[in-house]
Amino acid sequence: MARLHEYQGKELLNEARIAIPRGGIATSPAQAEAVAMEIGGPVVVKIQAWTTKRADIGGLRFADTPSEAAAAAGELLGMRVASFEVDTVLVEERLDIRDEFYAAVVIDDAAHRPLLLFGTSGGSGIENRAAADSASIIQYHYSLHDGLPDYEARNLVRRAGITGRLQRDLAAALVGLTRVARKTEARTVEINPLVVTADGRVVAADCRLAVDDYAVYRHPELGIEIARELDHPPTELERISYEVEKQDHRGTFFFVQLATGFDRADGYVGFHGAGGGGSMMSMDALTAAGFKLANFTDTSGNPSAAKVYRAARIILSQPNLNGYFGSGSGVASQEQYHSAYGLTKAFHEVNLSIPAVIRLGGNSEDRAVQILGDYCKHLPAPVEGYKKDDTPAYCAERFKVLVNERASAGHDAAPAVHRRRSFTPPPGAYSFKITAGTVYIDHSQCDDATNRVLLEYGAGVFKIENGKPVLAIEESEAAGMDSELIACEVECRGRANDAVYVDLPIEGLDEG
Repeated sequence: MARLHEYQGKELLNEARIAIPRGGIATSPAQAEAVAMEIGGPVVVKIQAWTTKRADIGGLRFADTPSEAAAAAGELLGMRVASFEVDTVLVEERLDIRDEFYAAVVIDDAAHRPLLLFGTSGGSGIENRAAADSASIIQYHYSLHDGLPDYEARNLVRRAGITGRLQRDLAAALVGLTRVARKTEARTVEINPLVVTADGRVVAADCRLAVDDYAVYRHPELGIEIARELDHPPTELERISYEVEKQDHRGTFFFVQLATGFDRADGYVGFHGAGGGGSMMSMDALTAAGFKLANFTDTSGNPSAAKVYRAARIILSQPNLNGYFGSGSGVASQEQYHSAYGLTKAFHEVNLSIPAVIRLGGNSEDRAVQILGDYCKHLPAPVEGYKKDDTPAYCAERFKVLVNERASAGHDAAPAVHRRRSFTPPPGAYSFKITAGTVYIDHSQCDDATNRVLLEYGAGVFKIENGKPVLAIEESEAAGMDSELIACEVECRGRANDAVYVDLPIEGLDEG
């Protein structure tokens, strides 16, 4: 789920006429001081990070004066919360709280309906109190189509023993909360605590909101960069990866950076999985072998060779990797030779100089392993392919041997970052456009062997005219056949002449 920060969620609550504290965000001590000065009284300064229990980790400070607010902001900005570096704080009026409540809307997948939760106490530890006394949380399924009627909201509050004006105001807040949830297509939206101040106001003192990943594209107004549940602001590589995923619907591509700024001596590995369960086993095997994960990547669901190629290129753009480890499900239904072709193309383009162990279990695994073995053997570093009967633990130990052997042989002078070697189309090359790329064929390098490869692996894309390969179908029909065209490139390089190149630029990675 894609999460919003507290201040973003509160803006949405305010639009739904749910009162929020006076305040504003700040990215510097001077801004925090200015916000506190405008408020004109005691304030609270809170880190904006996707975490809970901010007070427990020192992410919440009280200030009586603008100068104290500036000092608090100076201490909080730059604070690290897991892999998240705080760059924004929220400065708000300090509320004089009389009572605290809890309110939330979550999607109940079992009931296929939204569920409203209303608690007679709020604040830190609500989960533990609710578990100890389930009656303290009132639950109500309401219609997604009809929403929550005001009278039903009043009934819920009445069940908590609340009457009069407060009943009316709390009910109005619950109705507003359900409207926010529907408007944003949220999986969960929570106010904890929903407070009653000493002067009788009902105010949302905090807000957590997470939007359904599959709904993000319908809500550009929310400013969500990546429809992923991250514990940190998106990195540049995560942004690049998400654009790849958005532009290619074939299979899944999920990339998350787990570490940055490491050295070669730190033992970090580029990880490429395929399928959740198998990937988890493989990551466990890697860590047991003494390595650390620079990233988590998943390409599953029968991805195209182009998608796997781009995933590999992005993984290898991380500096100072010790090696590349690919392993996922042992019974994947996807055709593994597509992945093998994509990986082989990527490894050749960057002239891979760190060891790689790739476990490609599932359909066509024999062919996939043969592709890696036949066409990666001349690279500077070893590439080994394995099948489903080769356990993740065995593959991880084999990987460790390769990494240690390479270090012992003095091959640690590999480039910090694997960049794609430059490509200049040969003069007069035959070319045509495909989805997000271009195919070039150097007719001067084409012979009978090259033509045979293109006819065998091109799946009807090519025909031979005057001894040279040309398109046998419309360019629009060939646009989505990058997997077959990548197979032609790899097979030509390995079995005939290096006459075919599928140019697949990655925006943000291959600029210029």
